[in-house]
Amino acid sequence: MNKNIKTFTRSDIELALCEEFPKLSKFQIKDALDVILESIVETIALDGKVEIRGFGTFSKKLIRPRKFINPKTKEISYLGETATIHFKPSKSLLEK
Repeated sequence: MNKNIKTFTRSDIELALCEEFPKLSKFQIKDALDVILESIVETIALDGKVEIRGFGTFSKKLIRPRKFINPKTKEISYLGETATIHFKPSKSLLEK
């Protein structure tokens, strides 16, 4: 992977939207972003899939259950199946 990739944070998104839409207040942009992100998370939590054309697809990825050993006590424990959000970028996003 390229280590020169800059991370784009939530505050960066808010700043970019403030510049794009100067008539909207920062509070309105923050609320709109909250609604969008919350709806994406809620849909994925209910085993849905969110596709944003030209951007990418969000989905739930299940991580298999696994066992681990406590190095201090040598006790074997099991970690159940966990889920994470998976993002697959669109072809046009990858080209940019």
